[in-house]
Amino acid sequence: MSQPNAEQMANTNHGPNKQPSKKPGPSSQKPKSRKKWITPKTVPYLFILPAVTFFLIFTVYPVLSSLLLSFQTRAGSGYEFVGLDNYIRLFQDTLFYKALGNTFLILLIQVPIQLFLAVVIAVALNSQLVKMKSFFRIAFFMPAITALVASSIIFMIILDENYGLANYVLSLFGIEAIAWLSDPFWAKVALMAAITWRWTGYNMVIFLAGLQNIPGSLYEAAEMDGAGKVRQFFYITVPQLKPIFLFTFVLSTIGTLQLFDEPYILTQGGPNNATLTITLYLYQNGFRYFDFGYASAIAYVLVLIIGVLSWAQMKWAGEDK
Repeated sequence: MSQPNAEQMANTNHGPNKQPSKKPGPSSQKPKSRKKWITPKTVPYLFILPAVTFFLIFTVYPVLSSLLLSFQTRAGSGYEFVGLDNYIRLFQDTLFYKALGNTFLILLIQVPIQLFLAVVIAVALNSQLVKMKSFFRIAFFMPAITALVASSIIFMIILDENYGLANYVLSLFGIEAIAWLSDPFWAKVALMAAITWRWTGYNMVIFLAGLQNIPGSLYEAAEMDGAGKVRQFFYITVPQLKPIFLFTFVLSTIGTLQLFDEPYILTQGGPNNATLTITLYLYQNGFRYFDFGYASAIAYVLVLIIGVLSWAQMKWAGEDK
């Protein structure tokens, strides 16, 4: 009996429909899926990443760096840690108290005058009796968008003791020339006038927006009850504008405590430090005497003062919730 050859045995074992088994090679394996970084969940974070990065670099880092610097002082080419020495020196500095007093004097006198004028102008421009309202609104708001340096230089020219427009007008009425920028009292008056001129229109726009949101039905009901314009103002307008008063007062307080450009350009803090403000004193220590540690301490004391005053104003106005 003949033995089957190798070819017949292969056909018998596998059959016509069977293929010889092959070991899976590298090409037959499925590729691993890569982890996707851009997904619907991560896209929002990618959009805010540039803003967060710039905030950390240009806001958080300088704040923390200046805080650390306030506990240091220059030693040769570097800085050394001195603890609370800068703060102790600050509270023993008579010039700091002089700058603090000047700043609070401007705050207590100029801010109420500025807000009073802003309310009066806003009420007038909200009245139906005034024509060309858009023109006057733009005219009163224009100083707020004028460059601080340019507006301060204009006031220097106007208030010049020898050739200024202000003294020329006074001479027409037989009044002697006033040393606007070289007399301690009149230097403060000139500084307050420049600030009032610049920021009254800005606050006027805020008050005007608040006035336009007061329902007209309140005034109609008051007229039916026989209330005049003065009573309507004090019993309707003023109470309705309470949040606006609070907002503008806090904003003006912060702006006055940070006052720098006008005294720097108009008087350089003089005469005899009569117009020296906290921020101007901070600038002098940091960039004139290069005492950055002490300047940083002044900055953080100023931040604390602003925070306490803002909280006190909101607490007093009943808006702490």
